[in-house]
Amino acid sequence: MIDVLYFAWVRERIGLPRERIETSAVTVADLVAELSAREDRYAAAFADLAALRVALDQDLSDFAAPLAGVREVAFFPPMTGG
Repeated sequence: MIDVLYFAWVRERIGLPRERIETSAVTVADLVAELSAREDRYAAAFADLAALRVALDQDLSDFAAPLAGVREVAFFPPMTGG
């Protein structure tokens, strides 16, 4: 089981702050493909991966990263200064 967390507009599009899922995904990109295939709201949230960042167990990562041993995946937009 993996905890998947959604922040900012990702959470707004999906309608959930977090969920616990069972997945056969090997990489973050595989997980995104699985989630996007669920429903339109997920597809909309993950439509532009260039506008998203991902953290694995609270460490910034990338979409090619393996999920082996990961307990938490968080998706969020890039942080901007100001």
